[in-house]
Amino acid sequence: MAEAILVVESPRDWRAAESPARVVAADDYLTDPAYAAGAFHVINLCRSVRYQSTGYYCSLLAEARGHRVIPSVATIQDLSRKALYGYEMPALSALLDKLPAERRAVLPRQLHILFGQSTVPGFEDLARQAFGAFPAPLLELEISSDRRLAVTALRTLAPRSLSEEAHQALPAALSGYMARGRRRRRRRDFRFDMAILADPAESQPPSDRGALPRFASAGRELGLDVEFIRARDFGRLAEFDALFIRETTRLGHHTYRFARRAEQLGLVVIDDPRSILRCTNKVYLAELLAANRIPAPRTAIFGEREVDRLPDMLGFPMVLKTPEGAFSKGVFKVETTEELAKRAAELLDESELALAQEFVPTEFDWRVGVLNRQALYVCQYEMAAAHWQIVKHDGDGKFQEGGFRTLAVDEAPADVVRTAVRAANLIGDGLYGVDLKQTAQGLRVIEINDNPSIDRDVEDAVLGNELYRRIMAEFLRRLESRGRPNRAGR
Repeated sequence: MAEAILVVESPRDWRAAESPARVVAADDYLTDPAYAAGAFHVINLCRSVRYQSTGYYCSLLAEARGHRVIPSVATIQDLSRKALYGYEMPALSALLDKLPAERRAVLPRQLHILFGQSTVPGFEDLARQAFGAFPAPLLELEISSDRRLAVTALRTLAPRSLSEEAHQALPAALSGYMARGRRRRRRRDFRFDMAILADPAESQPPSDRGALPRFASAGRELGLDVEFIRARDFGRLAEFDALFIRETTRLGHHTYRFARRAEQLGLVVIDDPRSILRCTNKVYLAELLAANRIPAPRTAIFGEREVDRLPDMLGFPMVLKTPEGAFSKGVFKVETTEELAKRAAELLDESELALAQEFVPTEFDWRVGVLNRQALYVCQYEMAAAHWQIVKHDGDGKFQEGGFRTLAVDEAPADVVRTAVRAANLIGDGLYGVDLKQTAQGLRVIEINDNPSIDRDVEDAVLGNELYRRIMAEFLRRLESRGRPNRAGR
């Protein structure tokens, strides 16, 4: 098991009488061969972690040595500029809006956070979320109340900037942090730790409650210690070797932040951030398919000036699509110029560009699941009753789905499988679901999904548990090809 060490530039930086971790001078950690060869959990409390400082090199060398370290180089980089950490500030500011009046009255201009714990009572949720997004031992949040309550800056904090009271609180805060880490110790019969991100409250998740336990079971049989995590567990990503996202992905959302951070930490991750970026934007996909001569419905990317030309280009009815959308959301069929004008205005109010396609009516859509550039499963999804899509969304948030038929890959039409794999390969080597329509004029690729549905008794109807085993085996293959676990000594 890795020993926890507290790295400081000077013994005066740790003023408490006791420490739950051994205190080590930064110079010793950087130069003593014993620290290069051993297994350690490094808590970096150096005075500065700016680029090329002593603190920066402590985190950098810790990662090179395979040590678990806080803060990581990725966290240091994220906190170095507001342009990098600013994406998290709206979520933190939203927590301030929820504070009761008595808490707002005592809100400090600078809030200090020790290992995820607030130095001011009553701001625990804010402290936990900030630490979860940017796991650093000591953080300072700058809070403004000029116009509205808002977090305006985040930065790492030097130990000497703490009050004496905060210094005395450090040992307990560090003990709490270390205890949380000990609860994740890998059992001896597992080679790697894997997180599956899922939201039990999601109405249309990529995998239902029947499928998720099957992923976990298959992973454990292969030596992966699988744990389900949620959005609040962002700060725990460094505890794992792999991340599997089974929550609907989109940009500007915690799923993309999880993927991006996991990739920065060196985890094996599906969906990877590049795939999310490419698949969630239908404008990008339309251009990608056209550039690579993949058959697709006639498509027009339009802005405000192009709306009037769409009827001549595509005719009625036509389909309008928001750039981002999933599970048939943000997709509208219009049959008149009035409907076109109304829906186009709504879409262009949210985005500079939107997508229009010719309407291609079929009784079902093909879906081919592709993993690491090979077909994994094939389904036919029928249209919802009295509707033109496979999912019909009602105004009250409910939805109806059509029937399905699952086929073995070698029993599906060869051109369907071949076209789907060719399209998916344009995105990458992750897990994708390619939707196609079969028309009198030939196959048409509708879209490529980065986190396709895998539900119990639907997509697994042919392969059964073998479907889950193959996906988990791909994670294991990638972990093994990486050479060793993400962090030594765990």
